[in-house]
Amino acid sequence: MKKTAILLSVMFASAFIYVSCSSSDEVVNQADTTAVSASVVIDAINEMDIKTGLTVTNTNPAAKLSEASPEACYNIAVTTPNGTPYPKVFTVDYGTGCTINQITRKGKLKITLSGPVITTGSKMTIERIDYSINGFKLEGTIEYTNTTTVATVPQWSRKVTNGKFTDLLGRVFTNSGIHTIKQTAGVDTPYVLEDNIYEMPEGTHTVTTEKGGTLTLTVQETLVKKYSCEYVSKGKLKIQGGYLNGVIDYGNNDCDAKYTYTHEDGAIYTLVM
Repeated sequence: MKKTAILLSVMFASAFIYVSCSSSDEVVNQADTTAVSASVVIDAINEMDIKTGLTVTNTNPAAKLSEASPEACYNIAVTTPNGTPYPKVFTVDYGTGCTINQITRKGKLKITLSGPVITTGSKMTIERIDYSINGFKLEGTIEYTNTTTVATVPQWSRKVTNGKFTDLLGRVFTNSGIHTIKQTAGVDTPYVLEDNIYEMPEGTHTVTTEKGGTLTLTVQETLVKKYSCEYVSKGKLKIQGGYLNGVIDYGNNDCDAKYTYTHEDGAIYTLVM
């Protein structure tokens, strides 16, 4: 049986809504569906914040300004605490509201570089300070560390620690996880971000509700993320927790917000973020 569902994104809401044929056909309870919604939104925001970090720390003076450039509506302060080129700290201040492409950010992102992002061993650390996106409050730290061993295949680890997500209804979800990210396109143009394509071959993150329920999402088939696209466009995630046991499929590499969730009993839910 195929069902249709809408997972409202950070632009619209925080609830996971689905249409079921009957009450006995329900495969997930409200706590689980809420955790699914939170999990997808959290991951999407993590990617947005990394994209912001890559954009504002781009050191190419000839780089094309992006839609999220400081000329849009936020301010950037750059400091070198030790009086040396690195570490270098970028404080991105969205003030009381900065709206780009219908996404409103408030607060600050503190982005610290231990060295150039493209250099093996360098780390970009993103800290959230009184930070929110469209009313969703985000806390915690993202560490984006260059672990490249083969120059033609740049690689990073993405680690989230002390993650905390508060939705529009005040529900709190803690989260953590680590993923491996490889760049598979745009390597020859290191300071041009628009042609970059990233793959996530492995990784796991967990989301825990305030009631103690835990959802675990593990990469089952390599995820593909284009810098020019806000969404993952290809790949699969295994989801387990509570009554949920199934797979999210992001589709055929189209730059859209569509994907499906297939439950262990074969029920397919068509989702839109």
